[in-house]
Amino acid sequence: MAIKGQKFKKYSSKLKEQILKEYFDEGKSPSYLSSKYGISKYTITGWNWKTRKGLNIKVDHRPGRSGRIKEKNLTLEDYKERYEILKKFQAFLQARQKKK
Repeated sequence: MAIKGQKFKKYSSKLKEQILKEYFDEGKSPSYLSSKYGISKYTITGWNWKTRKGLNIKVDHRPGRSGRIKEKNLTLEDYKERYEILKKFQAFLQARQKKK
């Protein structure tokens, strides 16, 4: 399982194709290919699994992250909405502070 903030290595599609060619055509084991290319045997096994399932190994099939909008995609309306939410929250906190 991935750790929060963990960075994943990215491999070129040419390298993936070369490794899978050796795996399928030449019958090399994932352990051998792992030591030859310095890639985890579990990564190679995952590429094998994806290939057998008919998925394209050149594409990242992980689902996108949900939640907060990426900063580069924000529009002026998004900033205005955030500003209004912050103003309401600030008013809420001030009212709560006065009650104490």
